Amino acid sequence: MFAYAVRRLLSAIPTLLVIITIAFFMMRLAPGGPFDREKQLPPEIEANILRAYNLDKPIHEQYLDYLKNIVRGDFGPSYKYLDFTVTDLIMTGFPVSLRLGLYAILIAVVFGVTAGTIAALKQNSTFDYMVMTFAMTGIVIPNFVMAPLLALVFGVYLSLLPVAGWGDGAFKYQILPVITLALPQIAYISRLTRGSMVEVMNSNFIRTARAKGLAEKIVVVRHALRGGLLPVVSYLGPATAAVITGSVVIESIFDVPGIGRYFVNGALNRDYPVVMGVVIFYAVLIIMLNLVVDLIYGFLDPRVKVE
Repeated sequence: MFAYAVRRLLSAIPTLLVIITIAFFMMRLAPGGPFDREKQLPPEIEANILRAYNLDKPIHEQYLDYLKNIVRGDFGPSYKYLDFTVTDLIMTGFPVSLRLGLYAILIAVVFGVTAGTIAALKQNSTFDYMVMTFAMTGIVIPNFVMAPLLALVFGVYLSLLPVAGWGDGAFKYQILPVITLALPQIAYISRLTRGSMVEVMNSNFIRTARAKGLAEKIVVVRHALRGGLLPVVSYLGPATAAVITGSVVIESIFDVPGIGRYFVNGALNRDYPVVMGVVIFYAVLIIMLNLVVDLIYGFLDPRVKVE
């Protein structure tokens, strides 16, 4: 198991290199620059600024210098957040995004697995149709539409919850962002669980367990769920990374000081190091979570041999 994990981590290095390369050159090819203004700066001042950030060098030299800094764990300084490095910004925004993401994914797993399992056990019933209708609705309505609707209803019309801000992490400020992040995940997980559980409940080993006289609850919990949750576990790897790093739209709508907001501001302001740092951080998080998912697979399904 340890050797498998090491091999996976080593094989991730070329993937990260490709991601860094594509992101680096895409940022440089985008129109505009980090220090462009409506009023043109004097040439000597602009030249000094570019020299200070090594932007006066040829692009291939900038790329090689950036790779050397990444190896040392240095993401560089932010061009717009003065006196802050990219690492400082990520470490400031990550706890906020982590808290919202973990709450959202926990709610999604509890409600999604429960609803999907019950829908599978009551296949073609009214409850099954209700769950699938909710799931399809949650999938087709994007969160950038759901977020303003929730803010309008619960914040403006009912005046129950704040619609923006963080309030030093007070619980009431987290409710709307967490619900908005959780709703589409509940929809996906319920559909995955329902489909997988329907297939597993018709498997031969489930018929054998019932033939032995086991109670239906034991059949479902001890036997069916382990196989039925395998697609959900696969989905949770990238889904958790996406939710934890924060939806850029959700954090912007609710003015949450997470990683997503820094990414949006960095992209708009051509703050190359911030955008690159968030992209690399996100890629590493996906790779690590996918590795964890593969390791969990081995515990849930004895047929899976990672070696």
